[in-house]
Amino acid sequence: MADSPHRGRVLGVLVPESQRRELPEVTDRLDLDTGETRAKRSAFWVMLVLSGTIAVSGVATDSTATVIGAMIIAPLSTPILGIALGIVTGRRRRIVRSVAYVLGGMAVVVALGLLVALALPATSDVVSNSQVTGRTSPGVGDLVAAFATGFAGAIALSRRDLADVLPGIAIAISLVPPLGVVGVCLGQGQPSLALGALLLFVSNAVALVIAATVVFSGVGYVQDAQAARETRQGSPGPHRRTAVAVALVAVLVVAVPMVANTVQAALAELWLSQVRGAAQDWAGSDADATVEDVSWQGQELVVEVRSPDALPDVGPLQDRVDAIVPWQPEVVVLHTVGERLETSDPG
Repeated sequence: MADSPHRGRVLGVLVPESQRRELPEVTDRLDLDTGETRAKRSAFWVMLVLSGTIAVSGVATDSTATVIGAMIIAPLSTPILGIALGIVTGRRRRIVRSVAYVLGGMAVVVALGLLVALALPATSDVVSNSQVTGRTSPGVGDLVAAFATGFAGAIALSRRDLADVLPGIAIAISLVPPLGVVGVCLGQGQPSLALGALLLFVSNAVALVIAATVVFSGVGYVQDAQAARETRQGSPGPHRRTAVAVALVAVLVVAVPMVANTVQAALAELWLSQVRGAAQDWAGSDADATVEDVSWQGQELVVEVRSPDALPDVGPLQDRVDAIVPWQPEVVVLHTVGERLETSDPG
């Protein structure tokens, strides 16, 4: 097929004609309700349950390698990209079916996380491990990465010569692990953390849909779908404008809290550095006193100080912190009695 005037330049850069998959091929890969539907659905649900189980286990044990394994086999990107294909081809029914698969998959993985959290012993503090904390406060950087991953995934699906990069793309986008974190946090009685993890999943899913819609349109699947409709009398027209508008609104909805998280994180780091300086001045009356660390513990500021002697009254430090941080967090001072001994260089 020769390049059409609508897609020639874009197609030549993103997907050379010699490597371009035809629309029926892409549809067969992304639509679970066409072709061998029984096999596709079985594979989707089996792999989803397995990937969800692996992801939740990795979250509970704070194992990055295990979580990465779940990302590789997670099938949720298939119906998410199917939403994008439905938008491009103007198939409302395909969009609805793909959304249903995504919602069902979300429910399954969240339920797995909830069950695992309820089964954990009461002494487990899962919500403080790195797999949870890294997914409960997404920022703008996560959204940018999701868009880049969506473009990469859509291009790889549109080209026959890039199938080998799909596992790497699956690792780059976080879909199943955040849902596992949602379930774990709900089971641990932390709904605010669960909401943060859900925001990460939703933002990644929306970014995938937008990026894939742009790519699929750029490589000519809109024209392919229109040509196919012209051969069918009385076939319904496309509904792309409404779907695209909904997707853009969704981007705005998820972008606002992610920008807020990014700004809050930057301010929190700035306040920590300022409080560290204030704490060092406060403890500075003793030459041997050293501020070891200043960190956030929820809404509290924890200041760790090493000193061989008693520390000054905490009141002046609390006043300094109240002047730095707008919401005036409570200051908790952890005093380690002892001196820091430096090892002298030999010889």
